[in-house]
Amino acid sequence: MSHTAVVEDVYSAIEDSARLAGVPCSREGIVPILTAYGDTLADAGIVLSVSTNEHPVSELDYTITVPTHGPDPYTTAVEHGFVTRTDHPAAALLPDIQQQVPVSEYFIDGGVVSGFSKIYAHFPFTPLTVEQLAAVESMPRAVAENAGLFARHHLHQAAMIGIDYRRRTVNLYFAQLPEQFGTAENILSLQRELGLPRPDGELLEFARKSFRVYVTLGWDSAQVKRICYAPAPVRGWDPAALPVPVEPETEKFVRGARRTYGGDPIVIAACKWTPEGAYLNLGPYTRVSPLMRTLLRNLTGQEV
Repeated sequence: MSHTAVVEDVYSAIEDSARLAGVPCSREGIVPILTAYGDTLADAGIVLSVSTNEHPVSELDYTITVPTHGPDPYTTAVEHGFVTRTDHPAAALLPDIQQQVPVSEYFIDGGVVSGFSKIYAHFPFTPLTVEQLAAVESMPRAVAENAGLFARHHLHQAAMIGIDYRRRTVNLYFAQLPEQFGTAENILSLQRELGLPRPDGELLEFARKSFRVYVTLGWDSAQVKRICYAPAPVRGWDPAALPVPVEPETEKFVRGARRTYGGDPIVIAACKWTPEGAYLNLGPYTRVSPLMRTLLRNLTGQEV
């Protein structure tokens, strides 16, 4: 399949899913991004996601893998005007991480309405400790300032970071969580220290099943702006088993989003907490990258 054909195929999948979710979709905001990264799209993993805190849904996010053997994703974003060149530390963070650890794959993230937003560096086989992350020159000081909190709650090492260039925030994705993390006592204590509402019942049980946990930090303060609990992706899903209600259009999107593999959809559900409360982000995989196939096989024991 030619470069142009691959771009059109991916755009078509995004457009169809946006229609299912009831979100307006325009070629002008999406195709230039797909074209810029088009040389790697043929084997890219793609996740499309919506949030349950919007009624009706106003945004469809897309996350696309970018292999490490291609052009640097940040350089591509700057050259094509998706990210503005700046002296802010956010601009130096991805190169600094590349100096610290061998990255297995990158991701780019955007919304069909809002446009390009994030770049992720994924290093699942060589996670970085909080101490190593805090020592990175361009990392927000909030990492070091919260090191004690992370340690008390068994958040020791991260397998991925995400850099939001628009909001100038960083996500740290903690992995290899020990059993102590998933106790009710630990989750409740963590929420309390973060000044977030107390999770009860199904919300608490959902958090206890976390495969990864990520926090959102910025350069402007030591505050942890948000925390997200994410169990491992599942094959198929049951909306009734989720800890918050799912609207009919969201269920229609998750079940009907285009995918290139057979069987039930592979869905990742993440519960995000802010001072206002909790909501879910639901993302069916449209396509699965080679690395994610390996990780999912190890998690579920099933071939994709």
